[in-house]
Formats: sequence, structure tokens, C-alpha cells
Amino acid sequence: MTDPAARPLETRKADTLRRLDQDVDAWVSTASADGTPYLMPLSFLWTDNSLILSTARNNPTSRNIQTTGQVHLSLGETRDVVLITGTAKLVDDLPDHLASAFAEKAGFDPRASNYPFFRVTPLTIQAWREVNELKNRTLMLNGKWL
Repeated sequence: MTDPAARPLETRKADTLRRLDQDVDAWVSTASADGTPYLMPLSFLWTDNSLILSTARNNPTSRNIQTTGQVHLSLGETRDVVLITGTAKLVDDLPDHLASAFAEKAGFDPRASNYPFFRVTPLTIQAWREVNELKNRTLMLNGKWL
């Protein structure tokens, strides 16, 4: 148990925004058109209320995003988790300053390997630590912060 007191919405939102700003990696879940799931860790950059990801063009995550446009991401541990469900799309023209910021945060530059970038637009964000935060875990719904 981390903290016996449930955090109010404003605190959970601030904690979540801090994680989005400071965490480097997330578990990214996608599925193929036939529903085959795929999970892999990817580095991300939080900017303009979206996440920028990059991965090899031919791996399942890349193919799944380009086919379905749907992703589910997880930050943190089971007793301090942030879950994000959103839409994703290939970004053909990511501005240089964002690609450089991604490279600095992630510790590698996808441009050097010709990896594409993807922008994830969150539709739902949930965060909780303990069972007492489950009831009010939703921080964003339909792309709008609560």
C-alpha cells in the first residue's frame, strides 16, 4: 500500500501530468485487424496533450497502429498506474524540435534508423494507486480532462 488516503482528482491529474512529462517508457498495447494482441515497451514524449512514439516501421506495433489506429498504454506499476486509451496515427512531418526533444528524452534518435513517429491522442486517461481510488479513477473522458 502506498498511501491510505485517496488522492483528490486534482492531485491525481497533477501526478499523472508529472509522470507523462518525466517517465520515459510506456507499455504499448495494439491489436491487428484480426484481433491478435501485441504488447511492447516504447519510449514516448508528452507534448500538446498527446504522446509521440517511435518504433521500427515493420514491427507489429507499427503495422497495427497503421491498420487500426487504436492503442492502449500503461505507465507505472500496478499500485500506481496510469492507463491511456487513444487513437494513433503515423506522423509524416514531425517538427524537428519535437523529434529532437524525443531523442533527448528517450536516449536514442529514431531519425538515425529511419523509424517513423506516431502521435497518440488520448481519449480516456485513468489513474489509481489503491482500491480506494478505483471509483474515481477516470481523469479524461472522450478526450476532455474532467
